[in-house]
Amino acid sequence: MKSRMFTWIVALSVCAPMAMPTQVAAREQKSEPARYTITDLGTLEGGTFSQSFSINKYGLVSGSSNLADGNQHATLWLEKLKVDIGVPGLGGPNSIAFGDNDGFQSDGEAETSTPDPNGEDFCGFGTHLTCLPFLWQDGEMIQLPTLGGNNGVAMAISNRGQLAGFAENSTPDTGCPSPQVLHFMPVVWEKEVIHKMPTFGGDPDGVAQQINDKGEVVGGSGTCATFNTNFLYNLVPVHALLWENGKAIDLGNLGGKTGQAGGNIAYDINNQGQVVGNSDLPGDTTFHAFLWTKGTGMQDLGTLSGDVASVSISINDAGSAVGASLDAKFNPRAFLWEKGVMTDLNTRIAGHSPLYLMTGCSINSRGEITGLGMTSTGEIHSYLATPTHGVATSDGTAQGVISRRALSDDVRKLLQQQLRFGRFGAPFMGKQ
Repeated sequence: MKSRMFTWIVALSVCAPMAMPTQVAAREQKSEPARYTITDLGTLEGGTFSQSFSINKYGLVSGSSNLADGNQHATLWLEKLKVDIGVPGLGGPNSIAFGDNDGFQSDGEAETSTPDPNGEDFCGFGTHLTCLPFLWQDGEMIQLPTLGGNNGVAMAISNRGQLAGFAENSTPDTGCPSPQVLHFMPVVWEKEVIHKMPTFGGDPDGVAQQINDKGEVVGGSGTCATFNTNFLYNLVPVHALLWENGKAIDLGNLGGKTGQAGGNIAYDINNQGQVVGNSDLPGDTTFHAFLWTKGTGMQDLGTLSGDVASVSISINDAGSAVGASLDAKFNPRAFLWEKGVMTDLNTRIAGHSPLYLMTGCSINSRGEITGLGMTSTGEIHSYLATPTHGVATSDGTAQGVISRRALSDDVRKLLQQQLRFGRFGAPFMGKQ
């Protein structure tokens, strides 16, 4: 399976650049809204759920899947292939691939077999093993350095090969609740060398979420807190940040100050410098997706009709954004935001869909989208939404619209216990 995956990667790396201009030109002639065919990416053998975090311009999806033993392994999907890159990993039972680039590199977090010397559970799997950032390339998982602490996470990788994430230093943070002990800071790795970035306004801790091809980084900083299984780190993000030339720039907020609802944090930045994320509203009781641009500042993207909260997770260079919108019971539905309009992605489906689309986690330059979907039996799987732009589906079926589905208690429990939401910040899954 691995050799087949690598063969496809080499073939696509050579062929896709020549095919792209024709595909883009054909799509630019289409003015009607895109419809999407939905593919269930499935799970590794024996698994019952999977999650995707990033998609490159050739359709390579990075994420993770559980196995029959309950452990999670970093997983790559390409076309109809999927490969477990968590074996042998860094020697531990769990790993996740958070990012990928057009050079078919990936990155993420992987546990080792060594217990954390401070008893921390930095990656939240409940194992209390050390968890380290990794770069995956040429079939090998390469361990990346920390700032002197025991743990770290690589969240994103640019087409230049720069990685962004966060890592511990060796200084105890007295404000951290047990079992977290050490400070963690936003970082960039270049040629496997780590560089610390500043937080803002005296914030003791911070995380970097994404990096573009210009080296601009986004994320957030705030205060240490009990491990948040929705965010996947021990942080209440108070300031949404952009780092340019190593300087932290506060992107502002939508009125919320404390970060106690969904937090003030940036999740993605495109090569045009447009930033998306979520920010608390006045009173810090709910949060909305935002779009930030230089000169304009932070724009509230609102929610889908009838909803109370939203989060924007990814934006491509064309300025199309995806995320999730939530009702009063915090049931999510994936959205697509284009040209000032937010649309329920479930209303853009061409033909039959095997999944109800809960979140949009990543959108690439071809408009392909990946995220979380729910099967009719309540399993959570990764999906790939491919734009058809008016092209008939293979089975000839008409456009489909999937009505909203509420999360059952069992599904909520599954999400709370097993899914890792660090890449797209889903602060709604713990709500009831």
